Amino acid sequence: MGLLRVLCLSLVLLLGAAAGAAQADSLSGQLLVARESMPDPRFQETVIYMIDHDRNGAFGLVVNKPRAVGPIGALLEELGIDPGGAAGSRSITLHWGGPVDRDRGFVLHSADYDVDTTHRVSDEIAVTSGREVLQDIARGEGPRRSLLLFGYCGWGPSQLEDELARGDWAVIDADTELVLGTDHENKWRRALGKDEDEGLII
Repeated sequence: MGLLRVLCLSLVLLLGAAAGAAQADSLSGQLLVARESMPDPRFQETVIYMIDHDRNGAFGLVVNKPRAVGPIGALLEELGIDPGGAAGSRSITLHWGGPVDRDRGFVLHSADYDVDTTHRVSDEIAVTSGREVLQDIARGEGPRRSLLLFGYCGWGPSQLEDELARGDWAVIDADTELVLGTDHENKWRRALGKDEDEGLII
């Protein structure tokens, strides 16, 4: 039941200080890949999809750290939503999205799904909050591919830029497989290999 108590926490979309104008060199829609020299143990071997980045700070979600699996029907019941048998035997995987506000939930998903709380990051990838997306996933009417994450990664003004200058992160183009694929064990090394092949974006 511990997993279900965590899963039933409200899904809240947090887009940082989105009111500020985006920088020309914004990393929104890109991937941060922890270098082998990453000094912060929380972020070692992580791949982070950047949701928002401007002069006020940055917000991203770790996409390669699954934590546990639970039945989505039981999750809906904990949320006070009658699954009506629609969930069947479907399960959902809980992912660690980052160390900040671990009671905040996000569904990162393919851009074929769009409701009122959806924020499209790129042509291929979006993020949605709220109960509706979980209910749609349970009914088989949700996005084609998705990750359910709790917690996020946040940076204040200039903090991420300082980490980049120090060499903690590589920045690479995001692709749907690296972001939403299920081969989480190999995502980090694949992303590092892509950095070595293509070089840094910035």
